[in-house]
Amino acid sequence: MSDELGELPDSWSWVTLADVLSEPLVNGRSVKTMDGGFPVLRLTAISGGKIDLGEAKEGAWTAEQAGPFLVQHGDFLLSRGNGSKRLVGRGGLVGDVAHQVAFPDTMIRVRLAQELISSSYFQFLWESPLIRMQVEARARTTAGIYKVNQAILETVALPLPPLAEQRRIVEALEEQLSRLDAAERAVARVLRRQVLLAGTVRDRIVRAEGELPEGWAWRSLRDVVRRVEAGKSFRCDPQPAADDEWGVIKVSAMTWGEFRQEEQKAVPIGRLIDARHEISAGDILVSRANTPEYVGAPVLVRRTRSRLLLSDKSLRLVPAPGVSRDWLITVLSAPLVRRQISAKATGSKDSMRNISQKDLLSVRIPVPPVKSQPLLAEYADEALSGIGGMAREAEHALARAAKLRAAILRRAFAGQLVEQDSDDAPASHLLARIAAERAAQPKPKRARKITAKPPAQRVADATAPEPTAAPALAVQQEFEL
Repeated sequence: MSDELGELPDSWSWVTLADVLSEPLVNGRSVKTMDGGFPVLRLTAISGGKIDLGEAKEGAWTAEQAGPFLVQHGDFLLSRGNGSKRLVGRGGLVGDVAHQVAFPDTMIRVRLAQELISSSYFQFLWESPLIRMQVEARARTTAGIYKVNQAILETVALPLPPLAEQRRIVEALEEQLSRLDAAERAVARVLRRQVLLAGTVRDRIVRAEGELPEGWAWRSLRDVVRRVEAGKSFRCDPQPAADDEWGVIKVSAMTWGEFRQEEQKAVPIGRLIDARHEISAGDILVSRANTPEYVGAPVLVRRTRSRLLLSDKSLRLVPAPGVSRDWLITVLSAPLVRRQISAKATGSKDSMRNISQKDLLSVRIPVPPVKSQPLLAEYADEALSGIGGMAREAEHALARAAKLRAAILRRAFAGQLVEQDSDDAPASHLLARIAAERAAQPKPKRARKITAKPPAQRVADATAPEPTAAPALAVQQEFEL
């Protein structure tokens, strides 16, 4: 492992997840929702390396059926699948359990051998770039969902320091990351205020409050676009395309208010390409499928490289004659319209949301006279330029904080965050002792599997006469045969 993942201090050892388990990994159970049923966690319970036990629903099962899947203090729960590769395999540590709740089939339960690895150390380790690199490289994709299974997780390599050093690492990380967390929360508050302020400005500019001025009118979106062009599904390679290759944009390219052309995947060489799906500067794109925050969000493509294609999760709006592109972007970005789109989007809050062409075109927008549209759009750009600048600075600050967090975690699990203590027993000694103790324990006897008989068979057995013993000759004849 060291050749691939790097060298460790002498007192550390490379192990796999399977090596530090107190019991085998366990998948949860699929349970339908039912009022009054036994509580089961939602996938959204995994957040920030912790498990929010309040994120639960009532399931169609009894307490007895849920018994094998109850969460306990110290359990670590992992996401089995997600539409985003960066979220698959993410996990959280269960804290105090005030009430009984079970975990679903979308999660895998990890129970650690505390004599080898502390839960707090593992919690930080599992969020590190070292682990994310392995999980994302091994995740499998099916129908757009990235998945991991027990076999994949069991082979994930973990750096294991002595227990005493694990505690020192946790103390150092808690101190350093708590300050970083506070800074991120402050920046996030600034960003939220800027977004709310921008929404208020947009609503006022598009005259969403009160009566419309003379010459304005309410129109459905289908009245102001000439056509809607859908993208196409392409089977792609995960790496970005080179400048001379065809690429297709990812969902993340359709972020709020800005087109990010670098968010794309390569279309394999030799695939048949329809140039009608190529993106051009000046296009208005709408995210057809995205997170609740971004579904239906529009962007104006101000610049783009050549050979970049629309995906099946995006739409291109071609304005009708006399409709300003800049105005259309302004009005589609206003909270008034965003609320309509959110209400029409389908899908649960735990999954991707979708907006159909039909529903999108039914959205109603205020339309000013043709001559006023460019002026209002220009006014919106001026009014929002300062806000947008502050929002971009906040986003950059959050990005820098994320990089700093990754760097701290990378140092921590390379043995570079705290000093090694020569008095600490090397992890290899502890591993050898635990392995010897486990080998010395008697292996549990395999329980005999009893197959339940159907009711009709049980009745027949109950009424059938006792069989008579076979004669010895019959047994001898059986052997001879």
